[in-house]
Amino acid sequence: MAKGLNGRVRDLVLLFAVVLRGLLFCTTRCATAPAMFIFGDSLIDSGNNNYIASVARANYYPYGIDFIGPTGRFCNGLTVTDYAAKYLGLPFPPPYLSVRSGAAMIMGGVNYGSAAAGILDETGNNYGSRISLNEQIELFGKTVEMQLTTLLTDPEALSGYLSSSLFIVIIGSNDYINNYLLPEFYSTSRIYSGEDFARLLVDNLSQQLMKMYNMGARKMLLVGIGPLGCIPNQLAMNPNATGCVEAVNDLVRPFNQNLKQAMLKLNSTLPGSFFVFHNIYDTFIDMVQNSSKYGFMVTNQACCGHGRYGGQLSCLPMERPCSNRDQYLFWDSFHPTQAANAIISNGCFGATATDCFPITGDQLAEI
Repeated sequence: MAKGLNGRVRDLVLLFAVVLRGLLFCTTRCATAPAMFIFGDSLIDSGNNNYIASVARANYYPYGIDFIGPTGRFCNGLTVTDYAAKYLGLPFPPPYLSVRSGAAMIMGGVNYGSAAAGILDETGNNYGSRISLNEQIELFGKTVEMQLTTLLTDPEALSGYLSSSLFIVIIGSNDYINNYLLPEFYSTSRIYSGEDFARLLVDNLSQQLMKMYNMGARKMLLVGIGPLGCIPNQLAMNPNATGCVEAVNDLVRPFNQNLKQAMLKLNSTLPGSFFVFHNIYDTFIDMVQNSSKYGFMVTNQACCGHGRYGGQLSCLPMERPCSNRDQYLFWDSFHPTQAANAIISNGCFGATATDCFPITGDQLAEI
């Protein structure tokens, strides 16, 4: 009995420490969610690919030029989930591969994101190593079984911690730009129509989300795919396009529609769960079409890397980026600038958020 009581006291102390750390990081409001667990690709990778044999890395200057320097983030500054963490008063979750076994720092959450990763295991293999979503979920399982159980020894405390934490999933872009749209490397475009491929992706993602649910996740924010036909990489591959490449955008829209429907089904079938869909597509299109409203002057070229001239590559090491970075929608050939990420995040978090359904991200964190 004494040992059990001591364990519960230790768990409460640890949870209090997490809350206190959240208060120290709190810039806008303080979250009821004790932690944020992040799954996805290079849009939110904060350094996992630094530790694997991958071509897709951002651990060199000028990445991070407006942050603390290069960390592995594919941006000049903060990612969408960085802004979400700041809004909720949570620390930036460390990349999983940087965490020492049993480290208490994971109590504020973990980032499993990996550049080039996709819903499908094969996606991104043209870049070498990457941590697919299936593998990210396996790593989350290891976090729960091998680390969190030693930090929260009371099963009820662990269950409560997981059910109150926020899980963000940003995945799917690579299944198009580094799979379906690369017929020289992948056969998917010869096997599936655009509609069928979207269904395949969402069906797989639904199964993956149920695995997370079975591991204890309850509050999940599902981020849709943006208009990939507008990124510099796709514009460079389709030089005759005027504006965005509409054929590519037409591929993405069914994925978002199916994901929203899957979100509603998961909400109705998984007891105690609450899924939210973040529609980033419409806001991003508006940033392209009405750029001056958001303060952007350049929407069809990247600020950094070869993307400024051809759109095919990411930033090159030590290359000098544009100086007016907040006026560019795209940082490199694939990824938004910090300024764009702030707008995307504000679409789901805060009093003026209108892009999330059925509730905002901060309301989800407070449930």
